[in-house]
Amino acid sequence: MDLNRKNTKRLVLLIAFGVVLYWVLTNPSQAWRFVSGFFSLFFPFLLGGCLAFLVNVVLRPVERGWRRLWGKRYGPRQDKARRPVCLLVSVLLVIGVVFALFFVIVPSLKDSIVNFVNLLPERILQLQNWWNQLSSFLAEHGAHLPDFSLNGQEMQQKILDWMRQYGDQFLNTTISTAIGITSSVVSLIFNLVLALAFALYLLAQKETLTRQAKKVVQAIFSSKRAQQITELAHMTNRAFSNFVTGQLTEALILGCLCFLGMLIFRLPYAGVISVIIGFTALIPIFGAFIGVAIGALLILLVNPIQALWFILFIIVLQQIESNVIYPRVVGKSVGLPGIWVLAAVTLGGNAFGLLGMLFAVPLCSVLYAVARRVVHRRLAQKGLAP
Repeated sequence: MDLNRKNTKRLVLLIAFGVVLYWVLTNPSQAWRFVSGFFSLFFPFLLGGCLAFLVNVVLRPVERGWRRLWGKRYGPRQDKARRPVCLLVSVLLVIGVVFALFFVIVPSLKDSIVNFVNLLPERILQLQNWWNQLSSFLAEHGAHLPDFSLNGQEMQQKILDWMRQYGDQFLNTTISTAIGITSSVVSLIFNLVLALAFALYLLAQKETLTRQAKKVVQAIFSSKRAQQITELAHMTNRAFSNFVTGQLTEALILGCLCFLGMLIFRLPYAGVISVIIGFTALIPIFGAFIGVAIGALLILLVNPIQALWFILFIIVLQQIESNVIYPRVVGKSVGLPGIWVLAAVTLGGNAFGLLGMLFAVPLCSVLYAVARRVVHRRLAQKGLAP
């Protein structure tokens, strides 16, 4: 290999990468502290970027609706007011959805727990009667079950005492540690405010920032490399945007179908459970199981038989969702085969938990598109059909 300027630069970069990799492998704790400190330093800006991306998914259709609203009357004044008005509407929509989810789920959980405690003596009595009948039936055939005896009133009182004690302890602990965590709370609020301000700035100036970033890339890299980086950035943005839009659409459809079905079958907590089912549907593949478990638990606290019917109903609904809704809404938008979706969610969840499940599918779709493009180009160079 000739040690020209280009090869020398590559060799230096390779040596530097090897040195850094060796240091990371030999000093993992220090490397992790460095990464954690770097992440903490730029956390508000990273969070702001994520918020800007999510709000931008709502901002785009809102801006299209703004143009259609004015129609032929759309002029310079409407164009100047388009971004601030649409951005305000988009932020209010996102905040409204978050607060609506919170105020729907929390009161329903409280009501479910209260109903469970109130119905506990009756449920235990029913369980004892069922156990006695089963024991009598088995005893006639030579099998014996152990005695089952519980005092429902006593258990109810113990649960109420535990809840009061836990509530008092929680209140006392909160008061005693409030001074100690004040700095953390202030820091968290500061980071959230800074992230929101950064997100609003990104959205307000996104076209200008995009042009500036493109000029920086063109100034640093060669024309060919700059074009490749720009195409990869567009591909990544398109994949993540399509994935988020598809998941939100699918979650909305699934939540509405669940709500209508639960109203038809007269199942309790139709509103809150439909919201939970729709929200957990944002997690590919495994989200459905999480939503079913939470919904079945809420209904189980009220009526065990209805909980069984709810599980059967969700199984049928999931078949419709998996075979009709998801392939049409999300599958085509992401452009990733089902086997790779399963692999991405599994690996992402094992490595990074819930966030890994959310981001693994669009990231894998980008890698899949890049790999497919490289393979097709190599086949074309060899004169083979892709």
